[in-house]
Amino acid sequence: MMNDNIAIQLFEGKQVRVVWDAELEKYWFSIVDVVQVLTDAVDYQAARKYWKVLKGRLIKEGNETVTNCYQLKLPAEDGKNRLTDVADMEQLLRLIQSIPSKKVEPVKQWLAEVGSQRIDQMIDPELTFQMAVEDYRRQGYSEKWIENRLKSIRTRKELTDEWERSGVKEQRDFAMLTNILTKAWSGMTTGEYKQFKGLTKENLRDNMTTLELALNTLAEAATTEISRNQNPKTMQENRRVAQSGGNAAKAARREVEKQIGHSIISSLRASDTLRPIQEAEAKELKE
Repeated sequence: MMNDNIAIQLFEGKQVRVVWDAELEKYWFSIVDVVQVLTDAVDYQAARKYWKVLKGRLIKEGNETVTNCYQLKLPAEDGKNRLTDVADMEQLLRLIQSIPSKKVEPVKQWLAEVGSQRIDQMIDPELTFQMAVEDYRRQGYSEKWIENRLKSIRTRKELTDEWERSGVKEQRDFAMLTNILTKAWSGMTTGEYKQFKGLTKENLRDNMTTLELALNTLAEAATTEISRNQNPKTMQENRRVAQSGGNAAKAARREVEKQIGHSIISSLRASDTLRPIQEAEAKELKE
């Protein structure tokens, strides 16, 4: 995790350390900072004590959210980077329900703003697609590209559901499996792929060309079907399945590249081709 991915967000004048995880494409929030906001703790140390007691109680209750908490090195008051308990948005939403506070709802609204409407999407998954279509149209993506992108979102959801069914629980395991299948067909991990395209916080799939997106979707769909047939039980078995799914897309990639005479993998972002696509579609309509 790089320091330049750490930002300070303000809620009612109080600082909350937020980290953008480029690999997992999600935000991590400092739990102690949010606890200080909710409890009106006089200082950071008081908030730490509150969280320590609450954490102990939740662990005794068998709360999985606390058990699965991560720690990241964040800048502390003394200027040094220190390990700090962090939670993603879904974990944080569960945790704040355990803290009696009048600020729970305002904090939820604040999280929604930081997390780009993630709370609404959790309540009604269909909003994910509706909002995605509207966002892509505003950005100028073609209707054909949007249709393919939505298919890729559904395919990805089917894959993550299948991974969960086969026992994958940790977010970093999801990321590891994604890296395996992505590298199998493209030759790069998702992080390397994003660097190749010059991306930082942007979503990789949103910046794939039509063929790149099609191959990635094929890799994920193939992985889902292979997993359903082989029924993996362990992480090692899931790794082999992800490799097989990626290899299937790699074979398709090689065949297409033979026909077109150049690599499908491109440093171009989807946004780089928006204007030519729109112009071509406008020409088709006129003809």
